[in-house]
Amino acid sequence: MITAIVLIKTSVDRIPEIAESIASLDSVSEVFSVTGTYDLIAMVRVARHDDLADVIPGRISKIPGVEATDTHVAFRTYSQHDLEAAFAIGLDGA
Repeated sequence: MITAIVLIKTSVDRIPEIAESIASLDSVSEVFSVTGTYDLIAMVRVARHDDLADVIPGRISKIPGVEATDTHVAFRTYSQHDLEAAFAIGLDGA
């Protein structure tokens, strides 16, 4: 699974509607409304690198009100859930 973090600039008067449109796309797992240079951050998860082109410039960028995107592809994913599972290996309460 390939994960891309997409930073999105939008029309500020339509942030909630644009976020909902992006969140409804199949390969988008989360959309965050944030402060700073960008208005939204979307987490995109796809099976192949080629699929990123279908999702980001092919669908996200074409949503009315999306002004610009900046995409970052993750090399690895680290999460609290992964760390807890790693430390629990071999522990069965015995």
